[in-house]
Amino acid sequence: MLRLPDFPWDSLAPAKERASTFSDPDIDGPAGSGLVDLSVGTPVDPTPDVVRDALSRASDAHGYPLTWGTPDLREAVSAWFATRRGVPDVDPAGVLPTIGSKELVAWLPLLLGLGAGDVVAFPRVAYPTYDVGARLAGATPLALDALTSLGPPTKATTPKLLWLNTPGNPTGKVLGVEHLAKVVAWAREHGVVVASDECYAELDWRAREAGSTDPPTTTSILDPRVTGGSHDGLLCVYSLSKQSNLAGYRGAFVAGDPVVVGRLLEARKHAGMMVPWPVQRAVLAALSDVRHVEEQKARYAARRAALLPAVERFGLRVDDSEAGLYLWATAGEDGRVTIERLADRGILAAPGDFYGPAGREHVRLALTATDERVAAAVRRLA
Repeated sequence: MLRLPDFPWDSLAPAKERASTFSDPDIDGPAGSGLVDLSVGTPVDPTPDVVRDALSRASDAHGYPLTWGTPDLREAVSAWFATRRGVPDVDPAGVLPTIGSKELVAWLPLLLGLGAGDVVAFPRVAYPTYDVGARLAGATPLALDALTSLGPPTKATTPKLLWLNTPGNPTGKVLGVEHLAKVVAWAREHGVVVASDECYAELDWRAREAGSTDPPTTTSILDPRVTGGSHDGLLCVYSLSKQSNLAGYRGAFVAGDPVVVGRLLEARKHAGMMVPWPVQRAVLAALSDVRHVEEQKARYAARRAALLPAVERFGLRVDDSEAGLYLWATAGEDGRVTIERLADRGILAAPGDFYGPAGREHVRLALTATDERVAAAVRRLA
C-alpha cells in the first residue's frame, strides 16, 4: 500500500480556529477582529481582463485539445523566456503545457520512469510535493543541503532526478548563475536530470544595479550562462498562478531538453493529461501581456513593504526572502510556538516544519492577503 506523509495543513486547524476568534476593542474597524490568513500562497487579486477575455473567446471547446499544446502557445513560451528570463534559445519542441505545476512536480519521477532503487533529491527545506512525487513513483526521496553531502557518487546513491527551487518556497532564496552552473556541470557528469521549479521568478525583490543588463526576473536553469548553450538534461517548471492570478485556471508549463520533454509528452498522451483548450488560450494571452504582471508585482511589493517591518518589530528575524510571495521568519524558537503567538493576534501563518525538519524554527507568512487584511496584520503586530 502506498504510504504518503500526513497532509500537513490538517495540523493547523486548532491555530486557525484560535486566530479566527480574535477581537481587540482597542483596534478600530475590521482590523480589530477576525482572521488574517497568511498561511497559504493563494492569490486573492482578480484575474486580469486580458486573460478572462481570452478564456471566454475560447469557451466553444467541443474538441479534444492537443496534449503538446498548440504551436503558437509553445512559441509564446519560447518568446517569454527570451524577453523575461534572458533565455533566447528555448526550442518550442521542448515546451509542454501542464495542468498547473503541482501535478507535474508530483508526477515527474513516475513519468520519467523512475521507481524502486532510484533516488530523487530536493532541498532540505522545500515544498512537500517533491518528496511526495518520489514516493508516488516508488523511488527514494532524499532531502539534502548540498551535493557535497552525497559523498563519493555511486550508482545506488546518485540521484536520477535532482529538484531545484529558485526562488525557493518557503525560503524565498534565489540561486545565482555560478551556483546553478556548478549544479548543471555536476549533474551532466553523473547523468542526472535537473528540474528547476521557478514559479516565483517574476517576483524578485532584490535591488537592480545601475546599468544592469540582467533580465527582470531571477536566473533560470536554462540561462545560457548556466547551460553553456545546451539544455540537455534540464527542465524548467513554471506556473502562471502567482504572476497572473491564475491558480484556478491551472495554467503552467515545463520547458527545456526536447528529448526529455518528448518522453513526458508520450506518457501524458497515454494518460490523457491535457490542458483544456480555453486554458491554453488564457495562458497564451497572459504570456503576451507584461503590463498585468508588473501591476501585480507592485501590489505584492506594497504588501511586503508594509508587512516585513511589522514582522521584525514583532521580534522575528526574516531570513532570505529575496523573491517570491513569502517572508521566512524566525524567533529562534520552535515554529509552532511562534504560530500560537501569531494566532493570539488573529494571524495564521504556516509552520516551518511543513517544509521539512530543518525548517522547524521558522514560520512562513504569505503576501497573498488583501490590502485590508495585510493592514490589519500590521496593526496587530505593532
